Amino acid sequence: MHSFSSSLIRWQREHGRHGLPWQGAGAYHVWLSEVMLQQTQVVTVIPYYLRFVEAFPTVADLALASEEQVLAYWSGLGYYARGRNLHRAARRVVDLHDGQFPCQFEQILALPGVGRTTAAAICAQAYQMRYAILDGNVKRVLARYCGISGSPAIKSVESLLWERAELLLPDVDVGCYTQALMDMGATLCTRSRPKCVVCPVQKDCVAYQSGRVAELPTPRIRKAVPERFSTFLLVMHGGDVLLEKRTSSGIWGGMWCLPQLDEGQSEIDDYVQNNALDVNGVIQLARLTHTFTHFKLQISPVHLALTQKPRQLQKAVWMKVSEALSSAIPTPVRTLLAEIQGA
Repeated sequence: MHSFSSSLIRWQREHGRHGLPWQGAGAYHVWLSEVMLQQTQVVTVIPYYLRFVEAFPTVADLALASEEQVLAYWSGLGYYARGRNLHRAARRVVDLHDGQFPCQFEQILALPGVGRTTAAAICAQAYQMRYAILDGNVKRVLARYCGISGSPAIKSVESLLWERAELLLPDVDVGCYTQALMDMGATLCTRSRPKCVVCPVQKDCVAYQSGRVAELPTPRIRKAVPERFSTFLLVMHGGDVLLEKRTSSGIWGGMWCLPQLDEGQSEIDDYVQNNALDVNGVIQLARLTHTFTHFKLQISPVHLALTQKPRQLQKAVWMKVSEALSSAIPTPVRTLLAEIQGA
């Protein structure tokens, strides 16, 4: 066995993370955790995972649920395409695999929302199959250990990292090794202030021995994040709020949202007039910033208090604020409604 993998396995058994709710569970639970952990930290995921498993204890339960039910439990985790893909994948497991989560790499990889690393992590942790992973943390560990320069975002660099990941795989204890890699990247070989002094592989780490830990992995050149501007309308009648359901595709697809307009008083006036709203009061609330992967959304919330509910509004429903907060709503909408409820 490679000294790298054997050292990591020993370290994980003594110092790694244990007791995570999905550890030692079946493939369905490992899959849920891996999807939730994409671009989300463990401490954030755990309460969502526990609620999700309680609501959908099996893949068949998840497949039987509606998309809206699934997104309600996903609400707040962000990257909502993950939740929609999770639901689609569960239905595919039921349709193609009789409700039994597949155990072959290619079958797992074919599920919506599952990439090479996620499929490999499921195979390694649930089935002890010999597959390499390469998520963001692991890229950092291997770039430093192997002394690989260049941004992992560059295809040739990523391919080299995959080669190293495959070469360093142990023949046994693959599940423990895989967890060790993830634990190393999360707790020791961190982006800033890595704990090299207690690293189990420091004597063979090229970056540590050559004084290049701070340089590796080579950061990619970041482009300025563009900003977009929008007005969110909190159309209220007493304790009821007006919500519109998004189409299933795009940002916040399938979720309940506040009416969203381009910034500007004229758009608000047009909305009020077109929907024959009898407005009793207008309050401009504090601006809210919500960051997506590729842009920042600057939200100007406007509270519209109505004297009475209009007879009919297309593609919209009235909900109690408390009901809305337990529904599938995006994070900024949840933030605004929580403030309204607490006011």
